[in-house]
Amino acid sequence: MASRNVGRRRADHRSNRRRKLEIPQGHGHGHGHGHGDHVVDTSVVNDDAIVARRVRIVVAAVLIPLLLAAVVGMIVMWPNGDVKVASYQTQTARGEVTAIKPCPAPKAGTPAQCDQATVKLTSGPDKGKVIPVEVPPANQTSIPVKVGQSIMLGVQDAPTVAERYSYVDHDRTNSLLVLAAIFAVAVVALSRWRGFAALIALAVTAVMLTQFILPAILHGENALLVAVVGGTVIMAIALFLTHGINAESSIALSGTVVALGLTVLLGWFFTKFCQLSGLASEGASGAKSLVPDIDLTGLLVAGMVIGALGVLDDVTVTQAAAVWELSAANPTANRRELVAAGLRIGRTHVASVVNTLVLAYAGAALPVLLVFAIQDLPGRAVLSTESVAMEIVRGLVGSLGIIAAVPLTTALAAMAVADRSRELVAEPEHITN
Repeated sequence: MASRNVGRRRADHRSNRRRKLEIPQGHGHGHGHGHGDHVVDTSVVNDDAIVARRVRIVVAAVLIPLLLAAVVGMIVMWPNGDVKVASYQTQTARGEVTAIKPCPAPKAGTPAQCDQATVKLTSGPDKGKVIPVEVPPANQTSIPVKVGQSIMLGVQDAPTVAERYSYVDHDRTNSLLVLAAIFAVAVVALSRWRGFAALIALAVTAVMLTQFILPAILHGENALLVAVVGGTVIMAIALFLTHGINAESSIALSGTVVALGLTVLLGWFFTKFCQLSGLASEGASGAKSLVPDIDLTGLLVAGMVIGALGVLDDVTVTQAAAVWELSAANPTANRRELVAAGLRIGRTHVASVVNTLVLAYAGAALPVLLVFAIQDLPGRAVLSTESVAMEIVRGLVGSLGIIAAVPLTTALAAMAVADRSRELVAEPEHITN
């Protein structure tokens, strides 16, 4: 009789377990994806006692020390005071073009060298005043200034208002705001509250870049160390804010931080190995003139790290989610089975992501490559040029970090969720005793 009761309880327990995994489509949580008439509910994995215990070990041994070190580093390196260089500061204003005509010709019979726009100032100390401003003539620029457009103006010290303002560029603020609004609506429409959380994480990233990373580098801190500390904090906030504070996110963040460290080491080594000075980077000479003590090589590696952050996040979250779904579908899966299945998913993902990253860097270097194509230089000479070699190192080092992130995150996730059904098997034995 007792044995029949034990068997019935075991069958009921397993039946209930299976029913938990068969959630109607549209009510899944975590990273469940629809397959037919049901989705896999990965929240049962996060709530599992075995998983929670294993993840706490990983968090205590790996994640907490690294995050504490990053936070302490950020506090120590946080820039104090103004980082601006007074001699390089320029004031700006905006204005709307109300009329435009050719400038008076310097000599009779010669064409005008500029156009004169009548501009109503919409910002700055002289807001509301109408002033004349010289702008490039329509036949000498690909994007001419037209009536009704808003333009950016530089402000100089001058005795009269008319001499105080000069044309800088088109004012693209409103156009960029429209694009940003379309992007935000699209993200929220597709991902709803999680998309809204992702937008907040994006805002946090912007704040970290403008308030910590860039000012700290300008203050003379080690650019590579600043990028690692800032990148770690950004990833922690972004992952937990977007995906919640749970076991899955903790494993994904652990994989991200470890892969980030490996990317830093690879970037530093190959920058030295390939003898890259960093001077070929756009704006490097200007940064060096403003901050003579800045380490351009470190700045180059820091750029590699920050550039790879977003893709690392994508890969580690995907791998953790894949292993979580595999465990939710099969609680008895062991570590070897989960790693093998997770890597099969990861290979496909990496194949496309790596190509994306390399193409992104190649696209950034396209004008340089076009110049070399015009000159018809030998391929070896082109590759050895620092401006090209720098982009190759960026793309390949970032790709190596992404490749490493797949087995790292998969192994961590498999370690956390493997064989998590063993307590269910052991439970009837306690009942019989």
